[in-house]
Amino acid sequence: MGLFPIALVSAVVFSGCKDEKTAAAPMIPDVNVVEAGQMTVPVYSDYVGETYGISDVNIRSRLSGYVVSMHFKEGQTVQKGQLLYVVDDRNIQANIDAAEARLAEAKTYMVRAKADLDRVEPLTRMNALSQRDLDAAVATYNATRAQVSAAEAALRNAKIDLGFTRITSPITGVIGLSKVLVGDFVTQGAMGEPLNTVSAIGEMRVRFPIAEAEYLRFVKKAREVGKTGASIASVPVKLVLGDNTEFSETGRIDLANRQIDPETGSLTLQAVFKNDDRLLRPGQYVKVRFQTEEYKDAIMVPQSAVNQLQSIYQVFVLGDSSKLQPRVIKPGARVGSNWIVESGLQAGEKVAIVGSAAINPKFPVKPVAMNWNYDSTSRNQ
Repeated sequence: MGLFPIALVSAVVFSGCKDEKTAAAPMIPDVNVVEAGQMTVPVYSDYVGETYGISDVNIRSRLSGYVVSMHFKEGQTVQKGQLLYVVDDRNIQANIDAAEARLAEAKTYMVRAKADLDRVEPLTRMNALSQRDLDAAVATYNATRAQVSAAEAALRNAKIDLGFTRITSPITGVIGLSKVLVGDFVTQGAMGEPLNTVSAIGEMRVRFPIAEAEYLRFVKKAREVGKTGASIASVPVKLVLGDNTEFSETGRIDLANRQIDPETGSLTLQAVFKNDDRLLRPGQYVKVRFQTEEYKDAIMVPQSAVNQLQSIYQVFVLGDSSKLQPRVIKPGARVGSNWIVESGLQAGEKVAIVGSAAINPKFPVKPVAMNWNYDSTSRNQ
C-alpha cells in the first residue's frame, strides 16, 4: 500500500512532461500561395453614361389651340410624316375665309383700276386728258396690284397655319407617352411644353464625362505613339447595363464636346452603338468601358497577397525552406482583382495569401498551391 502513491505520483509527473513536449511542438499551418504572374495587361476604365436615341425630336405645336384628336399609340413606332395630333382649326379656317374675301375684294379693285387705266391711256395720247391723269391711273392700278399680292400672301399664310393644325412625325422612331390629351390647350412654339418626343433607336448615342486629367493623358499618349490629335475613335467601346450584363454590340467614340465644363472639370464624349434588337432605350444609365492603358510584361500578384502598413507595401515570399519572408514592393496600378508590381518581385516567385493571419518568418509553413487567373476580372479558381 505504501508504494501506490509513489507510483501514482511518478505516472503523473511523466504524463505532465509528455503533455509539455506535445504542447511545445508547433503545428505547421497551411498557407495558400500563388505564383507571381507576368503578362501584358490591358487596363479598362469605366465611365457612367446616359443613353439617347440617334435622333430625339421634341414634338411641339406651332399654333395655340385645343387638341381635338390623337392618331398614334404611345410607346409604339411611328413613321415619318404620320399624323400624330390635330389641333382645333376653326379659327384658322375663319382666317382663311377672311383672307379669301380680302383677296376677292383686292382683285375687284384691281380690275376696276385696270379698266380706268385702259380708258385714260388713249385719251391722254389724244391730249384729251393730261399726263397727270394718266400718272394717277397708273399709280392706282399699281396700288391695287400690290393689294392683290398682299391678300394672296395672307391667304397662303392662313393655309400654312391650317397645315400646322395637323402635327406629324418628323422622323421614323418610337414615340413616348403623350404629355397632353384630347381637350387640352397647347401653346405654340418654344414657349409651350413639348407634346411628345420621338426617338430613332436603331442606333443609340451614349454620352459620358471624363476628367480633364484623363483627357490630357489621352492626348499625350496619342502623341507619343505618333498619332495625330487626340482621337480615340478607333478604340472599341463596350457597355455594361443596369443588371451588370454586357451589351452585345461594340460601339465607337464619334465626338467630343468643344470645351471642358468649367463647373465639373470634365469633357463630354459620345459613343454610338447599333441597337438592332431595340434593347437600349433613351434615358438608361450605363457603364461605358474601353481600354485606356496597357502595361507590357507586367509583374502581377493578387490584391489579397499585398499587405499595406501606411505607405509601405509588402508581400510574403515563400523560400526554399518553406518559410515566408516579408518583402517590400513598389505597387503600380490595380487591375481587376490584381495589383501590378513595379519593383521588388520577380515573375514565378510564390507569394502567400495570408489575409489577417500572423506570420512568423522563423517557422515553416505548409504551402497550398492556388491557380490564379491574371486577367482584368480574375477570381480564385
